[in-house]
Amino acid sequence: MAISAARNRKPPKRRSDNIIQKIYKNPKTPFAFSLLLADALLTALIIAYVPYTKIDWDAYMSQVDGFIEGERDYSNLKGDTGPLVYPAGFLYIYSAIQYVTGGEVYPAQILFGFLYIVNLGIVLFIYVKTDVLPWWALTLLSLSKRLHSIFVLRLFNDCFAMTLFHASLVPLLYHKWHLSLIIFSAAVSVKMNVLLYAPPLLLLMVKAMDFIGVISALTGAALVQILLGLPFLWSYPIEYLSKAFNLGRVFIHFWSVNFKFVPEPVFVSKEFALVLLVIHLGLLLIFVQYRWCKHEGGLVSFLRSRFVQMRLKTSITSSFPLKKSHRSSSGTKILKNEHIVTTMFTGNFIGIVCARSLHYQFYSWYFYSLPYLLWRTPFPTVVRLLLFAGVEFCWNVFPSTVYSSLVLLCVHIIILWGLWRAPPEYPYENDRSQAGMKAS
Repeated sequence: MAISAARNRKPPKRRSDNIIQKIYKNPKTPFAFSLLLADALLTALIIAYVPYTKIDWDAYMSQVDGFIEGERDYSNLKGDTGPLVYPAGFLYIYSAIQYVTGGEVYPAQILFGFLYIVNLGIVLFIYVKTDVLPWWALTLLSLSKRLHSIFVLRLFNDCFAMTLFHASLVPLLYHKWHLSLIIFSAAVSVKMNVLLYAPPLLLLMVKAMDFIGVISALTGAALVQILLGLPFLWSYPIEYLSKAFNLGRVFIHFWSVNFKFVPEPVFVSKEFALVLLVIHLGLLLIFVQYRWCKHEGGLVSFLRSRFVQMRLKTSITSSFPLKKSHRSSSGTKILKNEHIVTTMFTGNFIGIVCARSLHYQFYSWYFYSLPYLLWRTPFPTVVRLLLFAGVEFCWNVFPSTVYSSLVLLCVHIIILWGLWRAPPEYPYENDRSQAGMKAS
C-alpha cells in the first residue's frame, strides 16, 4: 500500500516549471528583455557606423569650461549657440561627462548609448507594470530613427532630463511620492520641459496624499532646486533665475517642427504665445473636470471632498491626540498604476500639442509615451499604427516644411481627440488594502 501511494503521489512542482508557466501566460517580460538586448546591439552599430552630427556638444563643453573655471554668473556662461539657458543640474551632469570623456565625442557617444538603454529599460518596466499594450507593440519603442539620433548622434541634454523623468515614474507606481518628487526635481534641473508634467503630477499628489504629505513632497522638490542652484543663487541669484528658468524664450521659426506653417511674424508674436497658453490651460482644465476627476464628480467636487476630509482628520486628531485612527489616516485611496501613467502622459501630451515650437530633440519629450497613449484611444489597432507612423515620419522630415508641420499638428489633434473619446476608468484600487500603504 505504501508503495502504491508513493507511485500515485504527484511530484512537487519545480521552481523552473513555475517560471516557464508564468512566461507562457505573460510573454511581455521576456520579450521586453529580448527587445532591450536587440536595441543595445542596434545602438552599438549606429555609434560604430553612422557619422556623428555636430550641433550642441561644443556649446555644452564651452559652458561647462566656464563653470569649471569658477564662473558663477549665468549671463557669462556661453557657447557658440548662445548663452546657457538650462538649470544647474545640466552643468553638474555635463561636467561629469567632460571629466569621464575628456570632452571627446566618441566616448561620450558610448556613454549616451548606455543612457539610451537604461532609459529604454525604465520605460519598458513602466509598460510591463501597467499592462496596457499587447506584448508585440513594445517593439514600437525601439523603432524611432529620430530617437536613436537624439541620444547617440546628437548627445542632447534632453536625454538626461527624460531618463530622470521616466525614473521618477517608477516610485509613483509603488506610491513613493516623496522619492518621486526628488527625482522629478532633478529632471527639471537638467531641462525645464519636464515641468509640463507638473500639473497632472500635482493632481495625482492631491488624490494620493493628505495636505501635509503634498506640502512636504513639494518642499523636498524645492529643496533639491535650491541645493543644486546654491553656488549661483549665492553669487548671482537674479542672473541665475532669469537665465535658467526663462519661460519667455522665443524660438527660431526655421527650426519649428510643429508650427512651420504659421507665418513667422505670427509665430514670434506674444499674441500667438498667449493664445497657445490659454488653449493649453483650457485643455488641462477640461481633462481634469471630465476625465481625470470624473469619478470624483469633477474638480470642484473633488477639492471640496478633500477639504472636508482634511478638516475631519484635523478635528479627530485634536480630539484624540494620543490615538491613531484608521479612519483619520488621510481619507486617501490607492491610485491604479494605469491612472497614474495615463494622467501623466496625457498632461504632457497636451503641453506638446500647444507648444509654440518643437525642435527635433524635443521629440524625446513624448515619444516614449506615444504607444501608451495610442492604446488608450478607442481607435482600431491599424489606425493606432498609422498614427504612430505619421508622427515618426513628420519628425524625420528635415528641414520641416509647411506640409509636414501641418500633418504633425493634425495627427496630434487626432490622438488627443481619441484620448478624449476614451471612457475614463475608475482611478482607485478596489481590492487592495490600505493597511501599511502610506504615501512615503
